[in-house]
Amino acid sequence: MQKLNLPTYNFKLKSNQNKTLIFDKLRKKYLVLTPEEWVRQHFVQFLIDEKKYPTSLIALEKQLTFNNLKKRSDILIFDKKGNHEIIVECKAPAIKITQDTFDQIARYNLKLKAKFLVVTNGLEHFYCKMDFKNKTYIFLKEIPNYKS
Repeated sequence: MQKLNLPTYNFKLKSNQNKTLIFDKLRKKYLVLTPEEWVRQHFVQFLIDEKKYPTSLIALEKQLTFNNLKKRSDILIFDKKGNHEIIVECKAPAIKITQDTFDQIARYNLKLKAKFLVVTNGLEHFYCKMDFKNKTYIFLKEIPNYKS
């Protein structure tokens, strides 16, 4: 798999029927290792190891309904009260991050009302803080560390 613009982590990998699988520590199962999954697993580990978010506050591929369509957020982080804190949208490294990508996560956030949005393809990372009063977002250099 491609080297990402994130710290290197040791993941459990295995082969099964000519497919490479990666062990997801949060869901406690092996998943097919796609380029997007490679980014998701790295970013989750980054949130846990570098930003100190507790695993108990992180949900992966959480289903939500938007305009009667079932969608999934790649990574959703809650605060201690159970409110949505951060939504992370992961793309494969070959996928260029465009305005459409931001529009997708912004649509999700109309329902979720998270304070921070992250869009990453593993090579580029965009961090935003929501400004609900002015119905916009402000780009940040990084997302905050977890505050207990």
